[in-house]
Amino acid sequence: MSLQSFFESTTGQIVSVAAIILLFIGILFSGRGRKTDTRVLVISALLVALAVVLKQIRLFQMPQGGDVSVFGMLPIALCAYFFGVRRGIMAGMCVGIIDLIFSPYVIQPVQLLLDYPLAFGAIGFAGLLRNRKFGLVTGYLLGVFGRYICSVLSGIIFFGSYAPEGFNAVTWSLWYNFAYLAAEAAITVILLSVPPFKRALMRLKDQATQDLTSR
Repeated sequence: MSLQSFFESTTGQIVSVAAIILLFIGILFSGRGRKTDTRVLVISALLVALAVVLKQIRLFQMPQGGDVSVFGMLPIALCAYFFGVRRGIMAGMCVGIIDLIFSPYVIQPVQLLLDYPLAFGAIGFAGLLRNRKFGLVTGYLLGVFGRYICSVLSGIIFFGSYAPEGFNAVTWSLWYNFAYLAAEAAITVILLSVPPFKRALMRLKDQATQDLTSR
């Protein structure tokens, strides 16, 4: 059985769901002192669900994979912005695995990792800048860049044959993945720059941080 057939099968989907459950358990136990926090788990699960829904609202579909969605990466970055890098990465990996369940395209194990859990998990690095000035926007862009690196590597290694005449695998992957990720990032940064929306997210982050540190 090929990897593609496996992840399209019931067994493969059960394995994927089990991986998602383990990641949510990791989110639950990844607080300070490994204390559990069901509120953080619920909010993270809601953000994961929101990311999955928004990712299905596509403004543009690329011919060889990838798309411009309506803020599909933002909820993962928000999870990292609210709760830190570890939880952001695990939430992103959940989104990647859910994407694998609904639209698997698997030709090799490393490609699977780069295109699904690692690519979306890398958005969680947005949490590295969560306490910096303009951390909401710059953190989001850092997370998108992390996904971009994973997608470029996958394109170079596994999909170089799709490069049109005049491009090699490296330049084609760099430009191809930049096209759709930069477009979505630009739309999202515009939203994040709207003062009322930005202030609302910052208040939510402050509230989440206060609740966590008070425990």
